[in-house]
Amino acid sequence: MENQPKICVFAASSQSIDKRYISAAHELGTLMAQRGWTCVNGAGRTGLMQAVSDGSLDNGGRVTGVIPKFMVDNGWCYDRIPDLVITADMHERKQYMQQVTDGIVALPGGCGTLEELLEVITWRQLGIISKPIVLLNTAGFFNPLIEMLNKCVEQGFMKKSHSALWTIADTPSQAIESLAAGMSGNAPELESKY
Repeated sequence: MENQPKICVFAASSQSIDKRYISAAHELGTLMAQRGWTCVNGAGRTGLMQAVSDGSLDNGGRVTGVIPKFMVDNGWCYDRIPDLVITADMHERKQYMQQVTDGIVALPGGCGTLEELLEVITWRQLGIISKPIVLLNTAGFFNPLIEMLNKCVEQGFMKKSHSALWTIADTPSQAIESLAAGMSGNAPELESKY
C-alpha cells in the first residue's frame, strides 16, 4: 500500500453549496479508494474536504489530513481522519502536501482553493514540480478561470505550450484517468517559461 500513489486534493470547506459539488467530491474519494490511492487533503471537517474524505474512508481508502495548528485549535479539523499531520502554518502545509504526493486535483472552492491551484500551476511552469494537475470542472465551475488562463496565453503572458500545465476533467472518473495518465511517466516535456 505504501507504494500506491498519494493524491493531493484541493477543495472547499464551504457548506452552503450545490449538492452536485458534494456528490462529485464524494465520488472522487470513492474512486481513489478503489484504485488504492491515498487522499491527501486539508483535513477540513466540512464541505468538499469532508466529502472527499468520506468517499475514500467509506470505501476502505486512506486519507492523510494536513492542517495548520491554528485550524486545529479552532476546531476545524475532521476527527474521522486517522492520519493527521499538523503543521506550523499554511506555507508548511502546502509544502508538505507537495512533497508527499504524486498528483494534484483541484475541486471547486473559494480563495484558498484558487490560491493553492494557481500556486502549483506556477510551480509546474517554473519546473519546481512535474506532477499532473487536474481541475475537476464540476458543473462548469472552473470555466471562468479556464477562460482567464486561455486569455493569458492568447495575450502572450504565458506560452501556448503552457496550456498543458493542467488538465480539465468534467467528471470524477475523467479526473482519475487524467491523474493516472499523468503519473504514468509519459508526460510531455514542458517548454521553459523563459
